[in-house]
Amino acid sequence: MRVSLRPARRTVLTCSVALTLLTMTPAAQAGPRPADRPAGSLVLIGGGLKADNKAVYGEIIRRAGGAAARIGVITAASVPESRDPNADDPATCSNSACNGAYYADLFRQHGAADAQWIPVDLDHITNADDPTVVDQVNSMTGFFFGGGDQYRYITTLLRGPSHQDTAVLAAIRAKLAHGAVIAGSSAGAQIASGPHMVTGGESYEALRDGSAPGYFDDPTRLGHIPQGGFGFLTSGLIDTHTGAYGREGRAYRLAADTGHDRVYALEENTALVVDAPGSSRERMTVLGPQGVAVLDLRRARIRSGDSGWSLHGARYTYLTDGDRYRPRSWAALPAPDKHPVRPTGTAAIPANTDVFSSQANPDATPYSFRTTARALAATRVHKAATATTFETDPRFTVTFTKGTDFSTWTTDANVPQSLVNLQIGIEHR
Repeated sequence: MRVSLRPARRTVLTCSVALTLLTMTPAAQAGPRPADRPAGSLVLIGGGLKADNKAVYGEIIRRAGGAAARIGVITAASVPESRDPNADDPATCSNSACNGAYYADLFRQHGAADAQWIPVDLDHITNADDPTVVDQVNSMTGFFFGGGDQYRYITTLLRGPSHQDTAVLAAIRAKLAHGAVIAGSSAGAQIASGPHMVTGGESYEALRDGSAPGYFDDPTRLGHIPQGGFGFLTSGLIDTHTGAYGREGRAYRLAADTGHDRVYALEENTALVVDAPGSSRERMTVLGPQGVAVLDLRRARIRSGDSGWSLHGARYTYLTDGDRYRPRSWAALPAPDKHPVRPTGTAAIPANTDVFSSQANPDATPYSFRTTARALAATRVHKAATATTFETDPRFTVTFTKGTDFSTWTTDANVPQSLVNLQIGIEHR
């Protein structure tokens, strides 16, 4: 059995590229798309995509043409074959070539007519401008970007400090503009970002120290690339593995620091499906067993100074399978089979002393932030709840508040599933 493609929680990255990143110019984008030209779609997965997730694989294949789908698999975020000590062992290898073969086989198993690895990685950088590989890309009807380190996508598919598209990326961008589907998981979803693509960091250190441009040897430090990734989705920042790794704190902090008012916080094994990305008709649907959080900072009040950093007035909307979202109007639309929850609980909300599932806590549990949010939604007695970070000096407190525009939705009796407009405050005490 081959090794799991789920990444380690943190990859230590070097800061040697930081100065280069700071001098980069914005990525080249395709020209304006005529209003009547059919737009493609995105299927962005928060990592941890399971091989048996028929719904997500099936959706990618359906959007790529169903039984006629031809999927190009890009795994340049993986280590190249030359750096994999297990490259010669099919059972344990984990490099771009064997991961590409793995995903191609999965897409064929799930019903695609064909799936092929696009041979661009750190061992084959020149292939990104090879006409033969461009022809291969042009023969595909959909694309899947695998996980790993999103900076490897920048170094292989963009041209150095100029941050311009290689021929392969330009061809993929053109295919998207003409109706193709582009999917990605973990780093493959992150690379869809526009400006200020996150490069790493833990929530506690992010809240305490803030963010900075670049990559850092310290994997807890919140970093970002100002020029962003490929720019397929620009209506909000993107983060992945959100609840599993407790990344809500770092997502709020990065958005606040960089002037963004929205974050799409993707959960594992679950997709945010985006139709007409980048257009006035952009619309989204959640597909999978977990969810997607939309972090809203439009009304957020940020304070930063000698007394520390705090945020008040932010919102947290957590959407689950079948829910829809309209970025232009900021409207969350619960799935038609969901109904409003009428909370009946009266018990105290369980204490939460590790709201961001700290990796410093050996007993950390995933989805801790969401757990407190849903517990508050389930009670008719409490209008607010608090949770704290595991770390102290300072210890941050997160306050969850049900305002007048808060609602929660479900398909299962009165158990909260989807949450809309829960107010969030963060401060240290």
